[in-house]
Amino acid sequence: MQTDEISIVPLPAGFERWDELLGLIRRSFAPMDGVIDPPSSAHRLTSLSLEAKAREETAFLATVADRLAGCVFLADKGSHLYLGKLAIDPAFQGQGVGRRLVEAAEDHARKLGRTAVELQTRIELAANHTVFGRLGFRETARTAHPGYRRPTTITMRKELG
Repeated sequence: MQTDEISIVPLPAGFERWDELLGLIRRSFAPMDGVIDPPSSAHRLTSLSLEAKAREETAFLATVADRLAGCVFLADKGSHLYLGKLAIDPAFQGQGVGRRLVEAAEDHARKLGRTAVELQTRIELAANHTVFGRLGFRETARTAHPGYRRPTTITMRKELG
């Protein structure tokens, strides 16, 4: 697949493929099962909660032909956008879909006048730290989920020029 075959679009009005999008997120996050502790919040998502999330946040979809290849949700935090639920269907991983979704998030942040994009990744996912580092994100904090004494999450931030 060539990267020009990937379309990145804002979640369209009237979107009805919530079950399909939920399946994509679950497939994308499945390799984390048994690796991260605590388990991913993706397990708590339902089609209805995903639809509600899309009403509160901005979402972008990556498609190839008419197939959902990835998504990202952006929460406006005032000075920056929080990039969450970045998910790439395993069939499309390693083909530039995630990079294109992050670029769309950065473009959207700039249009809103935000100065940065921030995300969180789990401590155990060293490959993700490397990928986000290559995209210009830098570690800014380590935090623990409730009930954990050790850090479980790394916050990474990219300042936008």
